[in-house]
Amino acid sequence: MKKRAFLKGLALAGASVPFSASALDKWLQLAEKKNNSQLAADDDFWLGIRGNYRLKPDYINLENGYYNILPGEILESYINHIREVNYQGSYYMRTVQFDNKKKMAAKVAAVTGCSTEELILTRNTTESLDLIISGFPWQAGDEAIMAEQDYGAMLDMFKQVAQRHGVVNKVLSLPHHPASDEEIVNLYANAITPKTKLLMICHMVNITGQILPVRKICDMAHSKGVQVMVDGAHAVAHIRFSIPDLHCDYYGASLHKWLCVPLGVGILYIKKEHIPSIWPLLAESGRKPDDIGRLNHLGTHPVHTDLAISDAVDFYQKLGPERKESRLRYLQQYWSSKVRNLPHIVMHTPADPARSCAIANVGIKGMKPADMAATLLQKYKIYTVAIDGANVHGCRITPNIYTTTAELDVLVKALTEMG
Repeated sequence: MKKRAFLKGLALAGASVPFSASALDKWLQLAEKKNNSQLAADDDFWLGIRGNYRLKPDYINLENGYYNILPGEILESYINHIREVNYQGSYYMRTVQFDNKKKMAAKVAAVTGCSTEELILTRNTTESLDLIISGFPWQAGDEAIMAEQDYGAMLDMFKQVAQRHGVVNKVLSLPHHPASDEEIVNLYANAITPKTKLLMICHMVNITGQILPVRKICDMAHSKGVQVMVDGAHAVAHIRFSIPDLHCDYYGASLHKWLCVPLGVGILYIKKEHIPSIWPLLAESGRKPDDIGRLNHLGTHPVHTDLAISDAVDFYQKLGPERKESRLRYLQQYWSSKVRNLPHIVMHTPADPARSCAIANVGIKGMKPADMAATLLQKYKIYTVAIDGANVHGCRITPNIYTTTAELDVLVKALTEMG
């Protein structure tokens, strides 16, 4: 059977036939016979994993960076959590809700390697980092440093604190193809003055996929008395790392992306010594100044989503963090290496595999990103997102573990023909 026909049949089957946890376990048993490098390129294995997802057959989804479609077993568990919370009603909300929230935060803390006393659950990265930006103890004339490639919601919050507190914002532009880590570190170092109080950086730039040398930047900034806040929206369960190893002061991330938690959960890490100095977004009484819980008042919210964290972490650990990262990096390199040197192609993502993982951004000379995205969808049935700003003009391409090389061959064909 040809690969394309097999894929079509698999997608149609996936729309109606549930994938059991036992079936996943059988595929993972096969994986134990191969190393991660071999397995990353093993399409048969990943086609088996693909069966755990219900995928719409109308298009090839290469926009997994915004929201990761839930694997079947996480989705079913999530639905059961909704039923159970609804079944218990106010009893659940007034009794075990808060204990369960702490347990779920502990699960994520274990994945990210940090203390439960330094991590809380939020609703997304924007809330996490905006809480720090708005709650930081600013004084008029203080300086903050960021890049134009940083996420717009955080840049907007910095503009607001500039208007409200007289903060001076310095906005840099990141090189797409840095020659070394030192080029990035020096870019930020050269912008620091005695008035600089906070530096915001991305762990992984959302519009290009570039991974920044976070620890080196943090060490440099700390040597100059500057704190560092990291936007890790795309990093958790995408690449392997430990938050304490980054040496950052604050770290925010969204769990609905690569950890595959349902929409509505993020995390915020705050180094213990900084907790007392941050003002909460919503006031909370009766807690000590160094209790991170005083920053975690959310009001009534969809608590069943929090419960799905445990299922998502279990799935991630079962699949294997190193195995997943290897597959994601392989997929990006698979397609980008085939088009990077074409004369009409503009790559906004470094070629060095260590400087990116699943996410990359590609443009076509003389074509607006919106037109490029429209052509990919209408002519080639590939769904992606156009990025047109911050010195990035192209489409963000984000495969997932279930993406096949046959689908990426369609992308390569499209990019080749669109020149």
